[in-house]
Amino acid sequence: MTTSSSFYQHLAQDIQGIHDAGLYKTERIITTPQHAVVRTTEGRDVINLCANNYLGLSSHPAVIEAAHEALRTHGYGLSSVRFICGTQDLHKTLEARIARFLGTEDSILYAAAFDANGGLFEPLLGEEDAVISDTLNHASIIDGIRLCKAKRYRYEHNNPDDLERCLLQAKADGARFKLVFTDGAFSMDGTIAQLDRIREICERHGALLGIDECHATGFLGKTGRGTHEHRGVFGRVDIITGTLGKALGGASGGFTAGRKEVIDLLRQRSRPYLFSNTLAPVIAGASIAVLDLLEASTALRDKLEDNTKYFRKAITEAGFEIKPGDHPIVPIMVHDAVKAQRLSKRLMELGIYAVGFFFPVVPKGQARIRVQMSAVHEREHLERAVAAFSQAGRELELLK
Repeated sequence: MTTSSSFYQHLAQDIQGIHDAGLYKTERIITTPQHAVVRTTEGRDVINLCANNYLGLSSHPAVIEAAHEALRTHGYGLSSVRFICGTQDLHKTLEARIARFLGTEDSILYAAAFDANGGLFEPLLGEEDAVISDTLNHASIIDGIRLCKAKRYRYEHNNPDDLERCLLQAKADGARFKLVFTDGAFSMDGTIAQLDRIREICERHGALLGIDECHATGFLGKTGRGTHEHRGVFGRVDIITGTLGKALGGASGGFTAGRKEVIDLLRQRSRPYLFSNTLAPVIAGASIAVLDLLEASTALRDKLEDNTKYFRKAITEAGFEIKPGDHPIVPIMVHDAVKAQRLSKRLMELGIYAVGFFFPVVPKGQARIRVQMSAVHEREHLERAVAAFSQAGRELELLK
């Protein structure tokens, strides 16, 4: 057997092992825009309960119209990185608008939010510095930290006391600068970081604070500015990373916002920014329209909040175990990966599109159906969803 043959056989065995463990992930294909109800390739209309389309803006008429206008006036793509000939007025306008919306001095755009975190730490921190990270931080944060030479410390999930322990250790280890970094809202559990306490601890220990706001920008806080508004520390966070691919229109693209000195250095040294094609003009133009909508009214985030309260109460009364909280991410705990997949399959048959999550996306024994609310859902959609969950739960003997 040749080396290449043995390599591909090894991969095939690895994939079969994933199948055998009930962990193999399949892609379902839809043929419609993202909305409360989507159509599958089988021609079935199903209620979508697993999109990051928190505000329903992925197919909003005003956003689509702005995208068409940007396409007409600024073209399809720029075939360049930003510092060569890939910067248009739309990009600079959007960066200024993001900074204003988040309460920072400036912002920088990336092709993806993963790139924003991947390109953040290495330019800013050296081997004499320290990064203190929540144990459940997103994979992009973990990978970004790995690329820098700073000392690394991890504190127990959303535990300010353990964070303080790490900061004391970093100081004892002689760290020059200390950066605490956490998800604002955690994608698998819907946990919202205790930023008020974390900010106070950072100030006491002379540490910087950074947050990833991918599951917060646009809807957390009274005006949707994010976790820092929700926790009462708006304007007191040093670095904010986030995405245009979830609540803010659902396309793609990411950003980092912060002090001008931070953003300026990232423009000079952040590798994903320097070596990736610029964000498509159509996304930049549509994202400006998204911010127009959010700054004009809180109606969408208010409806999302109402939908979240209703569903959390109704699904709990139906007998399901959920992770507590008030975020529109509602993890319905099944614990067993195979059962989670069976539940997801049965829900699809009942007209509900909801995906199971299991190891390695979540820890072993913590398999779940992650349901996500949207402002585009009407009460009838949620009532039908709860009824379908109840029926499937009884059929699969998940409910007592």
